[in-house]
Amino acid sequence: MERSLRDPTPAFVAGTTKKPAPPSRTRRSGPYTSGEEDFAVRNSGVKSVLVTGGAGFLGSHLCERLIDAGHDVLCVDNFYTGNRRNIARLLGHPNFELMRHDVTFPLYVEVDQIFNLACPASPIHYQHDPVQTTKTSVHGAINMLGLAKRVGAKILQASTSEVYGDPTVHPQREDYWGHVNPIGMRACYDEGKRCAETLFFDYWRQHGLRIKVGRIFNTYGPRMHPNDGRVVSNFVVQALKGAPITICGDGSQTRSFCYVSDLVDALVRLMNSPDDFTGPVNLGNDSELTILELAQHVIRLCNSPSKIIREPLPSDDPRQRQPDTTLARERLGWQASTQLDEGLAKTIAYFEETLASGRQPSPGS
Repeated sequence: MERSLRDPTPAFVAGTTKKPAPPSRTRRSGPYTSGEEDFAVRNSGVKSVLVTGGAGFLGSHLCERLIDAGHDVLCVDNFYTGNRRNIARLLGHPNFELMRHDVTFPLYVEVDQIFNLACPASPIHYQHDPVQTTKTSVHGAINMLGLAKRVGAKILQASTSEVYGDPTVHPQREDYWGHVNPIGMRACYDEGKRCAETLFFDYWRQHGLRIKVGRIFNTYGPRMHPNDGRVVSNFVVQALKGAPITICGDGSQTRSFCYVSDLVDALVRLMNSPDDFTGPVNLGNDSELTILELAQHVIRLCNSPSKIIREPLPSDDPRQRQPDTTLARERLGWQASTQLDEGLAKTIAYFEETLASGRQPSPGS
């Protein structure tokens, strides 16, 4: 089904609500130590924060940011795609705790905030066990929302640009309902995330829960898995090895790439935004380029002899992907600032070190 209409609830369109918010459950006072801007540290009391999927690519960077800010962090991960090396430097920190747990089962802990990031995000991983992928999105959301309801925590859902499917509206705004194939190969992820958003807003409407929903667009940076099938990691690893760069289709499909530190800043700002701002809000870089252009950037930065070859386009692969980030700029004071070449250089350096060490990260290692 495809629609481009505004939700009849004005609060949804504006990304705001008028629900009364319960008081913050700050455990003790203390300033952030990360030197971030005032907006990101508005609620600067030290909090107990749960990060599901915390040993993954994005989750590990978020855990580091929260620890650097002085918070107590509980990292929960089942290590299906997460990696212990991602959080190695945090394991001895007195404010950090690691728990091996699958969010499809209930969790009973006391926390002030919940970042729900748990779900495999690359097509190779989420299509390997599509039933479990859907369960992670849906059962995981139910369990984390239930936890937030029990303890009065504020909860943020890491949603995705995939809720827009293969969009016919460009760039994509938050009031676009999407163009998704509900029975395709990608549906386990796309529809699972859409259902999770539904659950978040139903818990807000029915129980007055303090929710945040951020729709994350393509994000890249250190700690991506070299074999996760995502376009940035694929291109960089192929270029460093001098192997052919494989482009699906003619390479004219577009994406917008956000560096991981920018995205983490957006998540923190969203969590610390006023309780009447629920989202959904697009989080990503609004600079658009073709996949062919990305490949050319990577070859140049790697000084690689790699040649470009073409493969068939995967089923339901979006032809265009670019966020309209007006709402994030207006309500969060945020926009991506890392230039593509700068972010790619840091990512390439990470993969050079990973490949040189001979250690191919594997889930749970």
